[in-house]
Amino acid sequence: MDNLARLKLRTEEVDEAVLQDCLESAKAAIMARRYPFQEWPEELESRYLDLQFRCALDLYNRIGAEGQLSHGENSISRSWESSWISESLLQEVTPLVGRIT
Repeated sequence: MDNLARLKLRTEEVDEAVLQDCLESAKAAIMARRYPFQEWPEELESRYLDLQFRCALDLYNRIGAEGQLSHGENSISRSWESSWISESLLQEVTPLVGRIT
């Protein structure tokens, strides 16, 4: 099952474009973390596909409250990290860097 199908299963979103956008944003965030000092390849490594799904789901769940730092209502409080994707998810990415010799 591909990530788009997984997102459809987990969400009740009928607009595929919204889900695809979340997947593309998640991919860009992973690639930026994976390749901090070089050009990115076209495709995401297969080992990061599940992480892409989880990041996209994280982005989807924050739609309408992007960048929220704090919120409290009816005994429920939310406080998110500075990025739109949880730092704990992005910490799973191993940066690939080289060295100058």
